[in-house]
Amino acid sequence: MVKIFIDPGHGGTDSGSVGNGLREKDLTLSIATRIKDILLIEYNNVSIKMSRPQDTYPSLDDRTNQANAWGADFYLSIHINAGGGTGYEDYVYTSTNQITKTYQDHIHAEVMKLISFQDRGQKTGDLHVLRETDMPALLTENGFIDNINDAAKLKMASFIETLARGHVNGIVKCFNLTKKITAVYHTVVSGDTVYSLSGAYGSTVQQIKDWNDLDSQFTITVEQKLRVK
Repeated sequence: MVKIFIDPGHGGTDSGSVGNGLREKDLTLSIATRIKDILLIEYNNVSIKMSRPQDTYPSLDDRTNQANAWGADFYLSIHINAGGGTGYEDYVYTSTNQITKTYQDHIHAEVMKLISFQDRGQKTGDLHVLRETDMPALLTENGFIDNINDAAKLKMASFIETLARGHVNGIVKCFNLTKKITAVYHTVVSGDTVYSLSGAYGSTVQQIKDWNDLDSQFTITVEQKLRVK
């Protein structure tokens, strides 16, 4: 089981950066929650713990202590930038190991594949959540809240989804996570056979038989719902 600790920056009395009608603490929680949900719903053998599932403020020590005590395999800290720039960047600790650098490579690349932000590069920094964690750790800065163009994107639910998907795709690559198999059902119409359905959906005849408890003649009827994948 891969244990991912997700840390939405700021929270509670600490709003983080503010600009263009947005608060960093709200955005980080939205992105982090969506990352958690996608991983748990769509992938096998992954466990998630969040530093704050709600609008609270755990201290920096609280955050890293939680992750260390849990024995997390990876620490992901989500932030939004400010200060007059634009785009996406991420950080690992100033003196880190090759595994952490590789994880940064994967997540940076996968995020940049999906989002329409300027690429500000992969960086290092002496930040608490990177320095005090016992596991590989990455901090991502997802756009500038005080940049009107970045903020316009961050106000869109579809863009938050895209950011989350980019992070997830990177984590999947880091840990070779496999997707859960989602059953697909087909409503039988005239002319369908188990053999034609197996070809259409890429499943074997035996699988369709087993999934649907078909008899030895593979009998199916019109309007019957069959699991086909």
